[in-house]
Amino acid sequence: MTTTEDTIEVQRPRAEMLTPSADNQRAYRNALGAFATGVTIITANGSNGPIGMTVNSFASVSLDPALVLWSLAKSSGRYPSFAEAKHFAIHVLERDQQDLALAFAKDGAAFHCCEWELDANGVPLIENTVARFDCTTSAAHDAGDHLIIVGQVHSFVKNHGEALVFADGAFGGFHTGG
Repeated sequence: MTTTEDTIEVQRPRAEMLTPSADNQRAYRNALGAFATGVTIITANGSNGPIGMTVNSFASVSLDPALVLWSLAKSSGRYPSFAEAKHFAIHVLERDQQDLALAFAKDGAAFHCCEWELDANGVPLIENTVARFDCTTSAAHDAGDHLIIVGQVHSFVKNHGEALVFADGAFGGFHTGG
């Protein structure tokens, strides 16, 4: 440790540089998990009715036109419903909605855990979230073991509250100030 009058500098041991491979997939996932993300539930009208999925791969793409994206694992049992959906909604969860995030991570039909209603396109809209983006699928891009879905946002809502975040395998919160 180096110290000066105004600062204290802690030297950390260097981590081993790795190349992503099947042998170190868990280490790679852990490194990705160091990046804090928001927690969302994506909903759509599936072939068997309303379907939802907890997702942390949501991102903004463009302001004009209003585009967002999320990534869908091809290995998911819910893949066919979301890959074929023409309309979907992205719900940004409140800090106190960890149980809801876990419910939809396990069960695509976990709507009994929340208040919701169908929109004109048959998309289930979850009540009481920090934000919601109502989208039409604009594009889908093959990306390894995932499908990147780009949605054009046709309406959105922003409520007050603390957003739920996820990093290093744990939930937390971040006050949005608005």
